[in-house]
Amino acid sequence: MKAWILSALVTVAALTNGGVVGAKPLSRIISELGLTPEDFEVLNATANAMFASGTPSAGQEREWINDNTGSKGTIRVLGVRDNCVDLQHFVRPAGADQTRQARTRRCRDAEGNWLLAS
Repeated sequence: MKAWILSALVTVAALTNGGVVGAKPLSRIISELGLTPEDFEVLNATANAMFASGTPSAGQEREWINDNTGSKGTIRVLGVRDNCVDLQHFVRPAGADQTRQARTRRCRDAEGNWLLAS
C-alpha cells in the first residue's frame, strides 16, 4: 500500500509540471487536471506497469484509456541514465480540447523503489 501511495504522489507531481504537491490535497490536483479519481487510477496503473519488470527502455510507450469516462493518455520514456528514467506524459481528459503534457523523472533508490527526482 505504501508503494502505491508513493507512486500515486509521484505521478500527480509529474502531471502538475513538477509543481509542489505540498498543500494541495490529492483530490484537488486530480480535479485541476480534469481527471476523475478513476482516470488517475488507470493512469497510475499504467505508469507502474512500465516499471514492474525493471528499467524501461528509451522510446517505450504505454497508452491508457478509461473506457468509463473517455479520458486517455500516453506515457513515453524519453531517456534512461544511470538509475533514472525521464518520462513524458500526454493526458487528454474527457471533453478536453487539448492534450496536456508534463515531464518527470523517476530514479530507483537502493531498495528498488522508483521515486520522483528533482
